[in-house]
Formats: sequence, structure tokens, C-alpha cells
Amino acid sequence: MPGELHGKGGVGGHGVQQPGERGGVGELGAFPAIAFRCNATGAIGGAFARLFYYYSFNREEFLKTYHKRSNVESTFSMVKAKFGDAVRSKTDVAMRNEALCKFICHNIACLISAIYELELTPTFWGADRKPLQLPA
Repeated sequence: MPGELHGKGGVGGHGVQQPGERGGVGELGAFPAIAFRCNATGAIGGAFARLFYYYSFNREEFLKTYHKRSNVESTFSMVKAKFGDAVRSKTDVAMRNEALCKFICHNIACLISAIYELELTPTFWGADRKPLQLPA
């Protein structure tokens, strides 16, 4: 069963119940990482039932995939909140580069935040491979 369900990656939404909304994802080679409602059963059959039974019997592995998806959504939300959801570039390459730069800036901001919150002392390496001393 895992060979059938695991493909390129996880996709989906929270608490979706309709089997028609899950049907085509597996055909595209993706794993539909969708949280089931508390009253869901595999009685519908088909791809929905296979996914539900996989979820029921391999919950820990399923939830790892689901939480990866959740982390990605949180990161996208943070980047959009901090830098906006629009790009100003006109060409496709420039738009892609601008979006990637937003994520680099987000990673740097998270790193700086962690340095201050955890009271870390970063070590920066010079060209001669000796640690540089930061001013106090």
C-alpha cells in the first residue's frame, strides 16, 4: 500500500470529506495528506477507503507527512505576512528570483530572531579559516 500512496509529495486540505476531491491526487503521483474528520469511515470505497485505512493503520507515518505540509503552509503564511504576496518583477525568471529572495530574507530573519531569543553567540569564519571575534 505505501508504494501506491507515496509519490512526489503530500498535498491536501484539513477535514475534507468528499471522496471526489481526493480521487485525482494519487493519479498524479502525489500523496494526499489530508486530515480526516472524526466521523470518517472507509465505507465509501475506492481511493478514499484506501487512504483512510492507510491513515488508520499507519497513523504515525501519515501524520509525519501531514505535519510537513502544515510546516510549509506556516512558512508561506509568514513570508506573505512579512513581505507581501505580490511580486513586482515582470519576467518569469525575475519573479521566481524575487520569490526565492523573500524566502532567503525570511530564513535570515528567523536566524537573527533565534540568536537573540536563545542568547546565542554566533561564530563567523574569516578567509583564513579562523573565527572572527564580534565586538561586544
